[in-house]
Amino acid sequence: MTLADAFLHLLTPIPFAIMVGGVLIGIAVGVMPGITAGMLMALTLPFTYGMKSVDAIIMLVAMFVGGVSGGLITATLMRIPGEPNAIMTTLDGYPLAKRGFPGRALGLGNAASIVGGTLSWVALVLLTQPLAKIAILFGPWENFALVTTALVLIASLSRGSFLKGMIAAFLGVLLAMPGVDATSGIVRLTFGLDALTNGFQLLPVVVGLFALSQIVADTLHIEQGTDHIRANMRGIMISLRDYVVHGWNMLRSSIIGIWIGILPGVGATVASIAAYTTAKNVSRQPQLFGSGSEEAIVAAESANNATTGGTLIPLLALGIPGGLADAILLAALIIHNLRPGPLLYSTSPEIVNAIMATHLAAHILMFLFMTVGCLLFARLMLIPRAFLFPVVIVFCILGAYAPDSQMSDVWIMLIFGAVGLAMEYARFPLAPFVVGFVLAPLAEGKLRSGLMISAGSIEPLFTRPIPLALICIALVSCLWSIRSEIKGRRT
Repeated sequence: MTLADAFLHLLTPIPFAIMVGGVLIGIAVGVMPGITAGMLMALTLPFTYGMKSVDAIIMLVAMFVGGVSGGLITATLMRIPGEPNAIMTTLDGYPLAKRGFPGRALGLGNAASIVGGTLSWVALVLLTQPLAKIAILFGPWENFALVTTALVLIASLSRGSFLKGMIAAFLGVLLAMPGVDATSGIVRLTFGLDALTNGFQLLPVVVGLFALSQIVADTLHIEQGTDHIRANMRGIMISLRDYVVHGWNMLRSSIIGIWIGILPGVGATVASIAAYTTAKNVSRQPQLFGSGSEEAIVAAESANNATTGGTLIPLLALGIPGGLADAILLAALIIHNLRPGPLLYSTSPEIVNAIMATHLAAHILMFLFMTVGCLLFARLMLIPRAFLFPVVIVFCILGAYAPDSQMSDVWIMLIFGAVGLAMEYARFPLAPFVVGFVLAPLAEGKLRSGLMISAGSIEPLFTRPIPLALICIALVSCLWSIRSEIKGRRT
């Protein structure tokens, strides 16, 4: 299936309906404070078992795109980022709406979103395959070094301290160890528990960490009320002149979002902060930032939507997720017996092209839905969370139990929900944990293959140029993170 065939496939009734539903649900969830796109994707994973792999991936990518964009509405009308990446939008979207221009604020954000998403799709199409062709030449030592470097980068660039990021990553690696050793066939680290013979299954772990822990955390603050601004459609249609006026800002911020999206573990929040700061530094009216600046809204929304394509590049080319939502997409590929990474192009080209086609088509649908149905989506903010959260918890339990019909999976989901809650309160980032858990088997397999080839010596890790370069990048990242933390504490 070529990229053109993938677009034609999206126009057939069932895939199109799946994509439309994914975008609509993603926007709706992005609007609701306390429920994120990552949580939605985690909850949806169990229900993709009976679907074709292509259709399942189409739905998850559509939810990803819709969820990233939906946070704009809550950030503008309630001063609450429905998605973490909408934090910077609240600084100027809400003040502009409060001055009587909610439609204008939503329209500018929506226009910036489609530009950022479209430009990131261009980068996704142009950069992924060349990078995959280079990666396919990697041997076991190169792949092991790549996975190790990705873990270090994600740990060092995630929010919080570098030490906490590394602890989270190694905890994920450790919890991926129980079960049957793929090389020797020996059962290890089960402590006599039959439920751990197959290890911790990916699905209950993801649902517990992302969905259940967040619901419990938000339930503890469920009575907190917020003011909201009534939405109206006046000014939501952006003119061609607005695209010209803000064009350079959109382009610059999109490039920042794409580049930061490619870096593992950085994410859309950092991209929007970087684009916002850059726009303020070069603006002729920096004093307006924080009080309803149109430039600020455009910069933040262009960047956070541009990361959607940027984060997919390392996922498709290298099998390395760039963020939390990509980690769930990686889990979906594994669950559907697909091998993420450069070989995905040769083994399942229809999956790669479906992801690329859906990324662009979902952004176009998102733009249309946000333009036409903004008032309807805004009403979803009024749904009491006391009614919403119990339903989500039921879906968490059903999602963990349904695939294998084992109660042990539900207990594992509950345990990892508690683990996720504890990590959040202790400010340990979840991204390094999940990436470590998902990539640990791959790293172990590559390391063992390399050791067998080199008769047990790790010398090739330091004598081959690519592994050595990757290890150097990891060390520099470690040292830079430690230096930044020490400097930050002194300041």
